[in-house]
Amino acid sequence: MTIRILPAVAVALLALSACDNKPTEVTNVAPDPMASVLANKAPVELPPSITADVSMRCKDNSLAFVTFFEGDKQVLVKISKDGTPVKLTAEKAGDPLKADGYELTGNPKAVTLTEPGKPAQLCKVG
Repeated sequence: MTIRILPAVAVALLALSACDNKPTEVTNVAPDPMASVLANKAPVELPPSITADVSMRCKDNSLAFVTFFEGDKQVLVKISKDGTPVKLTAEKAGDPLKADGYELTGNPKAVTLTEPGKPAQLCKVG
């Protein structure tokens, strides 16, 4: 039995030795058509991450839904849970955040919010 297996192994090894086992090297010699465009692009700035997403009760018993972002230069405000968010921004951290008649100052615990056509009011979490 060992005598029959030995010739089969020898034939298999002979067949494998006849194969060319050199890896094929693939190269791309064509220049990237977008290389110059990509090299001249401005660096991409990622959007800030969310630091807090809170619902607040305001002095007039209305609700405000505020999403605070890292850097303290941007918030989203919604006056109803399913309402359209309004993006308020500031030039630098600590300045009032403003947009479209809205103004907001404060932190995720309490804010002073001015809505279009309404006076400023205190809104708190809780």
